[in-house]
Amino acid sequence: MDIENAQVQMRKGILEFCILHIIARGEVYSSDILKELKEAKIIVVEGTLYPLLTRLRKAGYLDYSWKESKSGPPQKHYKLTEHGGVFLQQLSNTWQELVESTSLILSQAHGHTAHPTESPEVSSQNDPTPETQA
Repeated sequence: MDIENAQVQMRKGILEFCILHIIARGEVYSSDILKELKEAKIIVVEGTLYPLLTRLRKAGYLDYSWKESKSGPPQKHYKLTEHGGVFLQQLSNTWQELVESTSLILSQAHGHTAHPTESPEVSSQNDPTPETQA
């Protein structure tokens, strides 16, 4: 697996969470969601957002309404449903657990704190357990 693929997979894993957080702030137009996700470097392809919004709406987490636009046709504005708020809270709890767990793992390398210049290969040399048993 190359680094770009790994980075894409990591971003995909938190995309729904980020979309729900953006919408939880108040009604929002889809292009504004896309703009924020692009600025945060979470999403780069437009075609990814719209199927996710549809899936989240069908799951009952989002609702939308049409708003008149001064510069064109009406726009679809999304808002979080009550069910979506509960789901977002559950995701937030999971996110916090993951942050804490990941921080613990990253701060402890086999019982000691790894130095920033120390590579994973160097750290694993101190481990008497062969990789095949892990």
